[in-house]
Amino acid sequence: MKISMLGAFQVELDDNSVFTPDPPKERMVLAFFALHSNRIVGIDNIISEIWGDDPPRTSVATARTYVYHLRKIFAERLGPAGDKLLMTKTNGYLLRLPEEMIDANIFCKLVAKGRILLGDERPEEAAITLNEALRMWRGPALGNVPLGQTLGAYATFLEEERRRAQELRIMADMQLGRHRELISEIRSLVVEDPVNEWLSAQLMIALSRCGRRGEALGVYADLRRQLATQLGLDPTRDLQQLHHQLLVADQQPLIFT
Repeated sequence: MKISMLGAFQVELDDNSVFTPDPPKERMVLAFFALHSNRIVGIDNIISEIWGDDPPRTSVATARTYVYHLRKIFAERLGPAGDKLLMTKTNGYLLRLPEEMIDANIFCKLVAKGRILLGDERPEEAAITLNEALRMWRGPALGNVPLGQTLGAYATFLEEERRRAQELRIMADMQLGRHRELISEIRSLVVEDPVNEWLSAQLMIALSRCGRRGEALGVYADLRRQLATQLGLDPTRDLQQLHHQLLVADQQPLIFT
């Protein structure tokens, strides 16, 4: 069995069939178990995740019902093996699942590997590894799951790792001289995040290295306007220096980290 969190939450069985528990709360409980796979999860933790600080009087019975339904689904779909998947322990429940059967775990390992490869000045391998990681995404993390405090924090973490993976892969491709290929991708990311100075800087550098200095200066003007309008800020000193290099046609290598 494999569990997918990088997008809509779903479970893939060995026969390649895919299912997702229909009731949102059951989906939430299973996602919570997946996050804590191979660790015992107490009933109090489940209740806190579902209802926060204001659980109903029936919360214990209701939470146990959700777990019962999940165990029933596993038994129906996996046979005897399903009985050993979600186990009842003295002080809670245990989802037994190898770490590599959860896509979010694989993704995080690939990002860490890509970061190391880039630090070791191996941009080609880093780009391949980070592209592999980014291709795993199918939409917003846990996009179809009601998010309590813990799952919400985890979804935010995964989205931040996704953004970092994009940045690292862009850095690797920039080092490989793929500036022309990057322009449309970075431009679309700037549209999504118009006050992100790092992204705008990478777009300015990519455009400049393709002989499109006028467009690069336009990116700076757009960013400066967005920062002033949305945040009441000026561009950082490093970004102003990059702008100056473009204005004077400085032949030094343009870098913005």
